[in-house]
Amino acid sequence: MEITRRHVLSLLSAAGLAAVIPTPEAFAAPGSAHGGDAGVERLLGNIRAVLAGTAESNSRPETAAKLAAVAEAARSHLADMAAAGENELFRGLPLGSSDANLNTSFRRLYEIALAARTPGIPSGGPPNDAATRRRVVDGLVSLHERYYGDQSQGYYGNWFNWEIGISTSVTAALVLLAEDVAAQRPELTRRYIASMDAYLRNGKDGDVDLDSRFHTGANLADITTNRILQGALLGDEARIRKALEDQLTVYATIDPYHLNHGVTDGHYADGSFIQHTSVAYTGSYGKALLARAVQMLKFLDGTGYANTEALVPVVHRWVTDGFAPVVFEGWMMEIVKGRAVSRTGGGYADSAAVAEAVTDLTGYADGERAAALKSYVKHLDAASATPPDPARFASPLTVVRYAEILADGSVSAADLNPAARCTAFNAMDRTVHRRPGHAFALARSSERISKYEYMNGENLLPWFQGDGAYYLYLAGEDQRDAFGVDYYTTVPPYGLAGVTAPDEQRKSVPELYGKPYYDNPDHPLHFTPSSESQNTYVYFPRGTNRHSGGAVLGAYGAAGMVQSDDIAYAERDRLPDDFTVYRNAAATKSWFLLDDEIVVLAAGVGDGAGGGRAVTTTVDARIAAPDATVRISGELAAGGAWRGSGTGELRWLRFADETRGTAVGYLFLDSPGADGHPVTVGLETVTRSRRVVRTSNPDTTVTRQVFRAAFRQEAGAAPRSFAYALVPHATERDLGAYGADGGPLAVLANTTRLQAVRHTGLGLLAVNSFGAGSRTVAGLRLDGPASVLVRRERGDGRVTVAAADPTMRRDRLTLLLHGRKLRAVSSDPDVRVSHVSGGTLLSIRTRHAYGRSFTVTLR
Repeated sequence: MEITRRHVLSLLSAAGLAAVIPTPEAFAAPGSAHGGDAGVERLLGNIRAVLAGTAESNSRPETAAKLAAVAEAARSHLADMAAAGENELFRGLPLGSSDANLNTSFRRLYEIALAARTPGIPSGGPPNDAATRRRVVDGLVSLHERYYGDQSQGYYGNWFNWEIGISTSVTAALVLLAEDVAAQRPELTRRYIASMDAYLRNGKDGDVDLDSRFHTGANLADITTNRILQGALLGDEARIRKALEDQLTVYATIDPYHLNHGVTDGHYADGSFIQHTSVAYTGSYGKALLARAVQMLKFLDGTGYANTEALVPVVHRWVTDGFAPVVFEGWMMEIVKGRAVSRTGGGYADSAAVAEAVTDLTGYADGERAAALKSYVKHLDAASATPPDPARFASPLTVVRYAEILADGSVSAADLNPAARCTAFNAMDRTVHRRPGHAFALARSSERISKYEYMNGENLLPWFQGDGAYYLYLAGEDQRDAFGVDYYTTVPPYGLAGVTAPDEQRKSVPELYGKPYYDNPDHPLHFTPSSESQNTYVYFPRGTNRHSGGAVLGAYGAAGMVQSDDIAYAERDRLPDDFTVYRNAAATKSWFLLDDEIVVLAAGVGDGAGGGRAVTTTVDARIAAPDATVRISGELAAGGAWRGSGTGELRWLRFADETRGTAVGYLFLDSPGADGHPVTVGLETVTRSRRVVRTSNPDTTVTRQVFRAAFRQEAGAAPRSFAYALVPHATERDLGAYGADGGPLAVLANTTRLQAVRHTGLGLLAVNSFGAGSRTVAGLRLDGPASVLVRRERGDGRVTVAAADPTMRRDRLTLLLHGRKLRAVSSDPDVRVSHVSGGTLLSIRTRHAYGRSFTVTLR
């Protein structure tokens, strides 16, 4: 049974809890199978088995590398313990003023405790012996007495370390070493739990506060998991139950029109995941929540504390609708990673975490659901250029299950995505378009969704990542060679693929303010490291445009956005005088997502209000190895071949990395009433350190060839329109076959009010309209802002229409199909079809649809 929104909203009543958590009366009933001493013991046993494995799992040859890694980490930490200096527990981690060092010290103690309690690691000597366990307990005592227990001295730096990071390590260590702690320092567990409660300063009375902006989404799942484990240590079933009730709120689908506790963080009906109020975050916090949710299924299994079967369909939907679309051949797409795009781990490591969680989820699913999940695990292993490394999985139990799935000949590798799929994540301003040979990922922003995320010295040059930046992934390619941290290191932040940016040099937050945040606590907006003002104006500023969304018709899609300034620039008059803001360029853009082409239209492109700056619109930016053979070719609009770099009016252009065997073509299309514009093409070798994008990255220098194709407008130029198409894997012959007239592609309109294309081969009309008022194109009349796809089938005369409200504020869309009167064959319930003079009228109720597409088939 999947938890409904209404069910979750009533969780605090006994009646609402009954389907997932037994009532207190059920726990107390004589002979109850729920909880009690047996439940606590089962819970503690499950936790230890998940963390350290069992004698059975750890005797399997598949877990040998995992056990070796656990033992080696512990030995290294023990050596650092032995060599620690003054005010250190571990060498090189001075304590007293660094919360990061304190957090790391606790994590290392946990990792030693893990090795000391992991079956299969040789006993009788470090790290699996009584002396090692005593050293960990002594270390916990020392840290509490000197650096953690005094509440007046703690809670400096990052709130996360105090409320989540440290508590996670300490709680797990106490579970693993419960017997040793009871023998050595029996008061230590209660002392630590009391301190951990006191450090929940964003909570309420030492507990979770669901109204706190800090206790949401993945963060809430982490906090409540720790509290469940702490309840097991204390034998406190009230604590366990309360933590479960709080945690279950993260399973509820966010209803943006009826927010629970004002929280926007979590999973949405269209598969979106948001954290930090407005950041598209499936690939970072989202995967952390997925891992935690599946881990809880394992912790709670058989304890009687919760009906975990009720949660499996919810988590399964997260995987199929939220994660699968943003993982391409084992690579987690950049558009859903927030500041994590600047980390060196890469997209394959991100999706390995998904594979790990799905592996465990297969143990709780059944029937077709389990079979599909197992096939997806095999797919991620087979499709990834760097398959998941089981030795890096958190649990030996998962290592065993993963090996069993891969060895099962009855399980075939299969993606959870169909070969052709278009997914509109309108709740987080993202669109993903997939075909067998490629995937296209688009990042937008709006008054709801952040333009980017910067924080803690991560993602230092982020300014345009939500301004229509896109990523074209090619099948069969090692995506580390095309994207990841090296893409952001070597491609200019103003020249990301798809971006329209003013020509100016911006400074990172540390360059502007001398620290990783803006500090001004005395200002009325009270800027401190984790203040709401810091979040709003520095860490993840939203856009100021309302129009950002699109429609999906089957496997085809349309998306549109009005580019905007961020909220800091819009509200600059209320900000401190020394706070730096930047004005954006202006553009109205559409992306039409077809089979072989991704068509991009841009109108009103220029410096916008204020003028005075040149503006560049980047068609594409791709990187190649420094020794790769890159070939650039093209054809001039006036005829004749074009090679290499420079500026010219082109009909088509082709980038080919002949070393990797990949290519992308670019068609430059005519817009009605607009002149052609020259394209500037360049290929240069760039060398930079990865620290350019993240202060804590290793000072590793990378060299890449950087290809860029762009339209440039000089300062003072009038606003312009551009139209082009990306054609993945195109050969020169393919591009030439489109002909001077664009072949099957035609741009019907390209203004700030209306953008539309037609593809005759597909029988498809794709339209985005902007702003109020009526407009007509190709026999379709629209009233106000809308995103519409119309496909006419050959032969049977069927016409299928999909439409969405890209502003998310309209109550109704009205469309008129001129021509013969059509009747509905099938329709979404909110679509009304009627006949009027001149054609067929569609009235679509979009109130509270949050950008969802509505479809009707007519004949």
